[in-house]
Amino acid sequence: MTNIHPSVDGGVKPGSDNFEGGTLKCKCADKPVVVKISSQSAHNHICGCTKCWKPAGAQFSQVAVVPSKSLQVMENGGKLDVIDPRAAINRYACKGCGVHMYGRIETPTHPFYGLDFIHTELSDDDGWSAPEFAAFVSSIIEAGANPSSMGDVRSRLKELDLEPYDCLSPTLMDVIAAHVAK
Repeated sequence: MTNIHPSVDGGVKPGSDNFEGGTLKCKCADKPVVVKISSQSAHNHICGCTKCWKPAGAQFSQVAVVPSKSLQVMENGGKLDVIDPRAAINRYACKGCGVHMYGRIETPTHPFYGLDFIHTELSDDDGWSAPEFAAFVSSIIEAGANPSSMGDVRSRLKELDLEPYDCLSPTLMDVIAAHVAK
């Protein structure tokens, strides 16, 4: 079996319609960074880009968005540092363990301004929205995947009901295009 990400390799777990958020914790054993989210996540997906944080052994990350106003760093925020301040998404990572706790877009004209990117697998809370698709699938080649394995990867994603795209989902691409058209 082709492994994708530990959160989906055993099957995609459904989210809960009544879920109202939870906490995310980095991987530090001592004084972990704790982030509180006071809303359900949206547009959860598996991402093959080379910028997103992936757990050890995963070919993909798992990323969702929440409104920026629903995210609050509760503990040990001094351990956070922006990986690349020139990137469109400022990814705040723990200086101790390297885990990306959230990504924020600071440019008001960006189509996703007002949303923060989170990794729901960093939470022990059940109910986060389920992954809906796979984005930037071909990008795993840039991270070292063998190009000859891509047929197996795409087949496995389809088995998991995660439609593979080499961009974002059509819905999100439409949001971007509509924003640009304005």
